[in-house]
Amino acid sequence: MLDDLAYDDGDEPGIGLVPGDVPWDAVEDHIKIVHGPLLVGPDPSGRYAGAYWASARMVVESDLGSDQDEAVTEFRQLLRERGQV
Repeated sequence: MLDDLAYDDGDEPGIGLVPGDVPWDAVEDHIKIVHGPLLVGPDPSGRYAGAYWASARMVVESDLGSDQDEAVTEFRQLLRERGQV
């Protein structure tokens, strides 16, 4: 479980913000327990990815851009379109 995450909860759903240096195994372990969406990054190339739990597996939406606020907005829209809200 990831501790001390910051959250962007200005809109639904609230999204946990994970630093880009956190291993994907730790992200998956956290999502298995909490089932809340996470924005991960930026990665070494400066890009963000979103991760969420659906149908008993972690789904990763890569390449949400290099701006955190825009990545959060795009990820929320994807979650809404896929009925994850």
